Amino acid sequence: MNAQERVLKTINHGEPDRVPYWESAFTNDTIMKHYGVEPGGLTNIPKLPEKMLKELAGSKQVLKSGYKKAYEFAWRIGEDIVTSVTSLFPRKVLENGVIIDEYGRMMRNEIYEKDGTIIYGYVGGYFKTFEDYESWEQPDPQWDGRVNGYLAGKELQKKMKDEVFSVPATGSLMEVSWEGFGIETFSRIIAKQKQAKKIFDDRGEFTLELVKILAELEAKLILLWDDYGFKNGLFMSPRNYRTYVLPWLKRICEAAHKRDCKILLHSDGDLMEIFEDIIDCGIDALNPIEPTTANPEYDIFKLEEKYGDKITFVGNMSPVTLATGEISEIEAYSKKLIKELAPGGGYIFSSGHSINPAITLDRYLAYINVKNQYGTYPIKVPD
Repeated sequence: MNAQERVLKTINHGEPDRVPYWESAFTNDTIMKHYGVEPGGLTNIPKLPEKMLKELAGSKQVLKSGYKKAYEFAWRIGEDIVTSVTSLFPRKVLENGVIIDEYGRMMRNEIYEKDGTIIYGYVGGYFKTFEDYESWEQPDPQWDGRVNGYLAGKELQKKMKDEVFSVPATGSLMEVSWEGFGIETFSRIIAKQKQAKKIFDDRGEFTLELVKILAELEAKLILLWDDYGFKNGLFMSPRNYRTYVLPWLKRICEAAHKRDCKILLHSDGDLMEIFEDIIDCGIDALNPIEPTTANPEYDIFKLEEKYGDKITFVGNMSPVTLATGEISEIEAYSKKLIKELAPGGGYIFSSGHSINPAITLDRYLAYINVKNQYGTYPIKVPD
């Protein structure tokens, strides 16, 4: 069974040959080097005129070159899903190395001192007012760089004999909206209904059209990056989500399903207040069911018991435990995830956020070895 078949059978709540594996982000040079892959890729984006930068960023050959090491590394660690880029492209590069992407997010590479891992992180919003936003050229879903991103990934998947499943990923509705402004400015905009609606409608229309384009090119799974909350709750009220975000999410899922495509939503934070809404929108799989939220009810095992027949869970080994826990603790929880969630399909093994530079090699190996040892169907994990 190849990676694509394995993932899709799992999302359809069937039992494949083994439990699929995926990490939403892998920023740990020490682990990469252990598996024989030298870290690298497009870490330094040159300061070019906007038109030239756009042509470079959207080149299929450039994208394919940038993916290559990540795809090889995924294959070496047994990761089934790898992602390709269809949005979040750079728009401007400032003198201080800050990159402004097409959503107005200001990003910068930071170096983790212990092993030199480069982390591409958010540093603020470019828009200071709603007028700044209105004067910004909105991302075009029809731009050929997006399709190039998807096709570059599919070509690598084919070259690797389908041992990885290349999934196109895009920014979506909430996260990229507030990050273009920064949370304080965006919080003031939310109080102005017309402005808020304009922003979310722009994001919704873009994402809906892009999903249609990718699904018509036979994408079978699309990843939406879209954090809705933080550890203590949602970024905005459930009412605002139901007004501005969830109607678009429902349309996006319907459009994908009509074209035989599934939707995987990545959203950090405590989503309990809108969890049933997310399911009702038609989301097929949800990552990462973050285990370090403050809400004891936002628990993957409780959620599985209540909603396990309606959605596929992707997560939720705590990255804190992976960085600081005892090996025995990591092994025990990893076994619990597989034993309780994997039977019958509907579960993809993953951390509860990402593999960050603080996670030590021995702890990562303990975690992944449990999946390798006990993740074969039929599931048989000893008590």
